[in-house]
Amino acid sequence: MSALTTEKPRAVAEAVSVEEIRSPISPVSRKLRQEPHVVEVNPRLEAAEILDRAAHATMARYTGGLSPAALAMAQFDWAMHLASSPGKLGALVDSAMHKWMEFGKIATDAFVDGSDAVHSASKDPRFKGEAWNQLPFRLMADGFQLTEAWWKEATTGVRGASPHHLRLVEFMARQALDVFSPSNWPATNPDVIQATRDEGAANLVRGFANAMDDAERNFAELPPEGMDKFRPGETVAVTPGKVVLRNQLMELIQYGPTTNTVHPEPVLIVPAWIMKYYILDLSPQNSMIRHLVAAGFTVFCISWKNPGSEDRDCGLEAYREMGPVAALEAIEAICGSAQVHGVGYCLGGTLLSIEAARQARDGDARFGSLTLLAAQTDFTQAGELMLFIDESQLTLLEDMMWERGYLDTKQMAGAFQMLRSRDLVWSRMVHDYLLGKRVAMNDLMAWNADATRMPFRMHAEYLQHLFLDNDLAEGRHHIGDASIAIEDIHAPIFAVGTETDHVAPWKSVHKITLLSDSEVTFVLTTGGHNAGIVSEPGHKRRSYRIATKGPDAPYVDPEHWGATATKHEGSWWLAWFDWLAKHSGEKVAPPPMGAPKKGYAPVCAAPGTYVLMP
Repeated sequence: MSALTTEKPRAVAEAVSVEEIRSPISPVSRKLRQEPHVVEVNPRLEAAEILDRAAHATMARYTGGLSPAALAMAQFDWAMHLASSPGKLGALVDSAMHKWMEFGKIATDAFVDGSDAVHSASKDPRFKGEAWNQLPFRLMADGFQLTEAWWKEATTGVRGASPHHLRLVEFMARQALDVFSPSNWPATNPDVIQATRDEGAANLVRGFANAMDDAERNFAELPPEGMDKFRPGETVAVTPGKVVLRNQLMELIQYGPTTNTVHPEPVLIVPAWIMKYYILDLSPQNSMIRHLVAAGFTVFCISWKNPGSEDRDCGLEAYREMGPVAALEAIEAICGSAQVHGVGYCLGGTLLSIEAARQARDGDARFGSLTLLAAQTDFTQAGELMLFIDESQLTLLEDMMWERGYLDTKQMAGAFQMLRSRDLVWSRMVHDYLLGKRVAMNDLMAWNADATRMPFRMHAEYLQHLFLDNDLAEGRHHIGDASIAIEDIHAPIFAVGTETDHVAPWKSVHKITLLSDSEVTFVLTTGGHNAGIVSEPGHKRRSYRIATKGPDAPYVDPEHWGATATKHEGSWWLAWFDWLAKHSGEKVAPPPMGAPKKGYAPVCAAPGTYVLMP
């Protein structure tokens, strides 16, 4: 760790390199960026920092990347403020008594009249079904629900405690209670009991075999069963195209036209580097890219490399320059000077917004429109992911990544599973292990299991500057020597949020209508972060709401936005295609595949090589 002193100021280049100063290594290094002229390096303290990092990385292996200090501080903050709040304690005692009385009344009514009336427990998807309305299972479900409600009261509304700490404690209490849900245990789940009776316990035998198979695959780091049926280039990611650019971080795929004429404005898709791009090019029937090409657009898509330790020093700026900036240069060489429709998904949308704001600042208007798919530009309401974003958590996460040079796929998958443990852990355990059933692998499930890593520097910068500090939304994010601002973007924007998104909550995505001064068409669609975006025409039970805010129109908050939006049944893709066509010119002949004379000769056929990297 570096020592700060004002006794012998000297140029920072003499003390540490520019790359070290910019590298997100510690709170001290952040201080160095702010006061570079008062830096003097103490080698002994630098060695001490390396030792601390190694210790933190070792700790992170046993805690799943969670900071024990952060969890302890949250619990202490909650417990101390609760202990010093006699009114809150009295209210909790009163609530507990009333809930016991309510449970007693439910039990008495059930035993007296034998009623099978559906109680509040049936609102929970874990307790749906006729069997849960029978005794004694109905009482188990009701009792569990009342316990959950009391703990929610106990971990919220504690005056004086940090809101962040309260949310973390409430989340931890919910995770702990979920373990004891009667739906998770064979002796208290009526569906499991009935299946065991009907099948002579064959379901448990199958479930045990499923559990052993999963454990073996997890230990050997093998993919889930059935994933081999969905190989990129064979059954998924089969839209014809060519890789026309390859650099250290990405391959740029140009897709071949399927129509005689195309709109002159090409489409550039920037997916998130946290995922493999073929979420947007799954099977032919639900491939967004294939549908875009069929609608008469020239489509380019970035396929990010799955980084390794050699890419540890690639930061946000490297991803911007070797991603959308390099792609735009290639597209201009191939298609000419026509404006580009930029499309960004998740973190790719954030990166696209950064480049669009940079262009707006510098008078470089290469984007004719922007489409942001479940992408955030303001992170103050970024959902439960924010529970794991504070200085303590980031320090442990940085040190864990520092050791390897990247964030491992298992650590990322574990974080998302924790956020949706009821759906991704407990319900799967019941279905696969207690009922002995397997859900057949589909293309979306296979893609979800095809995880990626993230470089140390990029992920640390992203979490620190965008998530924790919210620099982009608040005008502090710098490219070069000057900051950029979302409000400088004047290209029309089409933004999509999904109703049940746990990664980018739709109210957070909706903030683009507040930050941007351009025309914004906002769509709220059914589904989650992935299934809501992969919403092809003909998909059952899909609907969306849509409304456009003009450049000078007043802001409408998310709570009242629904009153101004028009609801439609079906896929939002068709509305988006119409919107893109409205902001495009008259169709022309398709451009050539690549531009060999300008240095963009096709390298190989789609889906390229980076998407196949393990």
